Amino acid sequence: MNDTLPRLHHVTAITGDAQRNLDFYTGTLGLRLVKITINFDDPGAYHLYYGDDLGRPGTIMTFFAWPGQPATQSGAGQTTATAFAVPRQSLAFWRERLTTEGVAFSEIASRFGDTVLAFADPDGLTTELVGTDDPRPAWPGVSPVPTEHRIRGFHGVTLTLHDGAATDALLRNTLGFTPVSEADESGSATPRMRYTASTDAPAAFVDIVTRPEMPLGQTAVGTIHHIAWSTPDDATQLAWQGQLAAQGLQVTPVRDRSYFHSIYFGTPGGVLFEIATDSPGFATDEAPESLGTTLQLPPQYEPYRAQLQQALPPLRLPNAK
Repeated sequence: MNDTLPRLHHVTAITGDAQRNLDFYTGTLGLRLVKITINFDDPGAYHLYYGDDLGRPGTIMTFFAWPGQPATQSGAGQTTATAFAVPRQSLAFWRERLTTEGVAFSEIASRFGDTVLAFADPDGLTTELVGTDDPRPAWPGVSPVPTEHRIRGFHGVTLTLHDGAATDALLRNTLGFTPVSEADESGSATPRMRYTASTDAPAAFVDIVTRPEMPLGQTAVGTIHHIAWSTPDDATQLAWQGQLAAQGLQVTPVRDRSYFHSIYFGTPGGVLFEIATDSPGFATDEAPESLGTTLQLPPQYEPYRAQLQQALPPLRLPNAK
């Protein structure tokens, strides 16, 4: 087990409509709104976080809200799908729920032995529900999705690349991921290679699909901005920073994101990776029972709260958690 980089921490994508995004992820998919804050590098934009009751690493889907910006389809050099784990016995529920909610989906029945329901979120972002035996409990709060059928957190992500060789080497030799196997999925002539960060942890899979003919993707509404891998603490993160730099990768200084600390680096295939610490977590500025109920600002932006609240569009929040 890779206990220094065992799982996904979060996935960050881009939405063009914060309210529509909030309604879909808390309403249709039943996730908890864990945090309403701003993009620390672009304070005029919301940054919304969804996950389980505490926003545990491995459950956190986040969005930068860029209203009025053009949307696009993801392409090569990007993370092109985010997969969530649901109980195997819940797939019939999710087929019915997606149909009732007017969400068109396709069914992939032979991806590494799992059944996958694939659909697009309101911005066109490819999202998947994978029926698994994930051991994580359902989060216990109020949700439109019955407890026994709820999303348990991430299952994994898919990277689509022109050439997967260099990223394969990065995952195996630098990050310590283990190749699982290669498989053809039903309905696709393109094989995918699967890797796991840990054989003992959920939310640990990353798949590479090689598509040399696909146009390069652009960072825009409807695409994934970056994916973050979880590391336990600051000391381990600094060790990773040194190791990545020694490998010739351009890695950023540590950045304080209030709820975790982050370093970022580009991969050979073009995907932006982050390594994020598990602590301090999302209950630093709100009580656990009140997460996601008010706008939270980092200290450097607190003096500008009135101006930011005036500039940001109002949000209609879900019912009490």
